[in-house]
Amino acid sequence: MAQRSNPLSRILDDNRLSGPNFSDWLRNLRIVLNFERIGYVIDSKIPSALTPEATEEEHDTLRKWHEDDMQAKCYMLASMTNQLQKQHEKMQTSFEILSRLQELFGENSRLARYEISKQLFRMKMHEGQDVGEHVHTMIRLIEQLEALDFSMDFSLQMDLILQSLPESFGSFITNFHMTKQECTLAGLLNILVIA
Repeated sequence: MAQRSNPLSRILDDNRLSGPNFSDWLRNLRIVLNFERIGYVIDSKIPSALTPEATEEEHDTLRKWHEDDMQAKCYMLASMTNQLQKQHEKMQTSFEILSRLQELFGENSRLARYEISKQLFRMKMHEGQDVGEHVHTMIRLIEQLEALDFSMDFSLQMDLILQSLPESFGSFITNFHMTKQECTLAGLLNILVIA
């Protein structure tokens, strides 16, 4: 019998887990697993072993749980970077994998904040690069940090964006500071695209 394909699994292909995107990846994983009707396994520990007196129905239920868990585990591993796959492939259950990922990258994870802030603070736009795409990426990283309870002063956010621009934006930056323009990050993005 041919196995049916999950049309939603493409969202996992397009949004592979790399670490900082954990919450988005988990939301997409739950969508795919719930479509398959196996989402329950990532939230439940491995069932206890059956007694010798267990009924055939209990054996069938346990067998189905193991099959569903293996399928969920495969979805999880297939939608991770190679490095994360290697770290988690020997884990026994999807619940165990998810627990470890939440330790590493969960909402209040220090590691997640570190990785996102490292990426943000090291961003430098190169000559010829699309300024709109560059600034939009920085704004997205700032928003991810805010979602992790890492707040920065608005002036620091503006300074980070302006400092990441190449020398060709020098006169724009000088003019921006001299005129003391007040705008949001989205407003700065629009001004830079026009400039």
